[in-house]
Amino acid sequence: MSITRFTLFYVLYCCILAAVFSAIPILFSDPSLLIGKFWAVFFFLGGLTYIAYVMAYLGMKRNPEVGIMAIMGSITLKMLFSLAFVLIYSQKGQELGLSFLTNFFSLYLLFSFFEIYCLLRNLRHQNK
Repeated sequence: MSITRFTLFYVLYCCILAAVFSAIPILFSDPSLLIGKFWAVFFFLGGLTYIAYVMAYLGMKRNPEVGIMAIMGSITLKMLFSLAFVLIYSQKGQELGLSFLTNFFSLYLLFSFFEIYCLLRNLRHQNK
């Protein structure tokens, strides 16, 4: 999957996720389901996932024999930057409770799922 095709699918996926998370406060009357800075977390993880995919894609294209190392490196960097985000967020004194953890890890896992799915599609095409 090329960068332009990934970008198209990724923007569509982000729009679908944004619509689902925008509908949550409307469907459920509990205002504590989403944290106050939810969209900052959403855009941070969205941008970080895009950068991680591009890094892995370029690493796989540069040297296909070490494509797995490029994928693992990009996922590791994404995880380290995400942990740094959580640390900075918690140091700022923001709400760091069950609501934040649920929002953060649901977004992290949803974005990671899409990234890994697209990267594995690239590896499948290399095997043919």
